[in-house]
Amino acid sequence: MTETQTINPTVERSHAGMSGGIALLAAPLILIAGVWMIVLAKNGGGAPFAFSGLGLTVLSLLVCCGFYALQPNEAYAITLFGSYVGTDRKTGLRWILPWYGRKKISLRVRNVTSETLKVNDKRGNPIEIAANIVWRVRDSAQALFDVDDYIAFVNIQIETGLREVASHYAYDHAEEGEPTLRADAEEVGDRLRKDLQQRTAVAGVAIDEAHLMHLAYAPEIAGSMLKRQQAEAVLAARRTIVAGAVDMVESALDQLSQRGVVTLDDERRASMVSNLLVVLCADREAQPVVNTGTLYG
Repeated sequence: MTETQTINPTVERSHAGMSGGIALLAAPLILIAGVWMIVLAKNGGGAPFAFSGLGLTVLSLLVCCGFYALQPNEAYAITLFGSYVGTDRKTGLRWILPWYGRKKISLRVRNVTSETLKVNDKRGNPIEIAANIVWRVRDSAQALFDVDDYIAFVNIQIETGLREVASHYAYDHAEEGEPTLRADAEEVGDRLRKDLQQRTAVAGVAIDEAHLMHLAYAPEIAGSMLKRQQAEAVLAARRTIVAGAVDMVESALDQLSQRGVVTLDDERRASMVSNLLVVLCADREAQPVVNTGTLYG
């Protein structure tokens, strides 16, 4: 029976080196002192001066190896013989003992646009989708030591999260009150951001924003879906036309009755309603037939 091993997350802690100004002044002074000792040794000072001069020269070189510079929104993770010691986030010229290891990491905001993915929506329709993600490193220790390559890790999680979120929504025409990818992009983006935050927490990454950048039906069904959308648009327009025509016919009959222009029985009234609806709802212009006989001829 195997046991599942859990990795304890590495927590960032502050470990600032010292300002590099003091070491920058000390290095040339130590070097000058070493050279002076070597000159004295050549002038009869003996071996003690020679060894002292050589030691001071090597020390000045070691001091020079401890310099590093930090720009705004950059950090150095400090290690000692493979063990994490802390992170220095102070900007400017810095110095630390040369036997400490240093790994540089950027804390700046990064903007990533995912590749266009072909996925299935909630109804199983193939769609193309892409997203724009804004993220940054929050914990330098987790980013450097808890995952192998935090940039590649985030990119993979973006693709995985986008596929997962897209499968929970229909492209459009969902059930009443149900959000869709097309109509509720802001809600989808917020869910994607929360999902990615959970997925990338192990890498010490903060997801600031997530937005859909591209959304379309896959080419193999795009033509059929376009026809469906056109048919639905035509039906919606027809419903509006019919509703308006009924209101106009009702108003016309009421006004004719109130003004006593003409008295119609049920049969003639039905015929008039039919004719008016045909005229108002027809795609083409009406071509009236002039009646030259009596009113009921």
